Amino acid sequence: MYEPNWMSILPPILAIILSIVTRQVIISLSVGILAGYCVLEFVNPIAGAALAIDGVINVFSDSGDTKVLIFTLIIGGMIATIEKVGGVKGFIHLLEHRGWVNSPKKAKWLAYFTGVVIFIESNITLLIAGAISRPLFDRYKIAREKLAYIIDSTSAPICIMIPLNAWGAVILSLVGSSTTSNPLEIFVLAIPFNFYPIAVILFSAFVIWANVNIGPMKKAQLRTEDGNLLWPEATPMVDPSVVAQHKVAN
Repeated sequence: MYEPNWMSILPPILAIILSIVTRQVIISLSVGILAGYCVLEFVNPIAGAALAIDGVINVFSDSGDTKVLIFTLIIGGMIATIEKVGGVKGFIHLLEHRGWVNSPKKAKWLAYFTGVVIFIESNITLLIAGAISRPLFDRYKIAREKLAYIIDSTSAPICIMIPLNAWGAVILSLVGSSTTSNPLEIFVLAIPFNFYPIAVILFSAFVIWANVNIGPMKKAQLRTEDGNLLWPEATPMVDPSVVAQHKVAN
């Protein structure tokens, strides 16, 4: 039986270093998983690879994990279809035509409130808020890095404080298995003590209100204002249509 030792920390460190160097998150995490199973098998790469494959397959044996994966794929497919047929452009046109979003600050607030209001699941929030807000950010020459920051600062933090989603269900089950008290009551009473989620949600609102851009974010904003959506060496992984579009339409 494997006894935890100093080698247990190597897989996550390897995954972090690879993600920073290669900017390929999926590949880096996959290597980290493989390395973790190799450590479990006493640094045996063949046995570790076989165990890693079994581990990935066993994920689907849990109905909850499978439902989350299927739900995310369905929502992602729906959003891609809506984008392809022009639904997102039509929605943006409606927002601008009615004057709801006609300035850079309003575009940022739209991304913020989308992240706060849609609390079904953090990945779903990322997909929806990104699809709706990215064209507006490009049009008003707001850095995509700022969009990523706003969405990331609202999606998971708001989900962790709402019991009516997958996150809440997991937390309620963990609380219920460790106490005889009412899990929902404990969950609600603990919300004010979620200091980090509350702090990042409030701070991201302040960043939008005060138009704060410092450090790398300021450089990204200046780059976008000069007409460059992406850094010269950047290669988007998900949307190939962005690769050819390095200039913001005036």
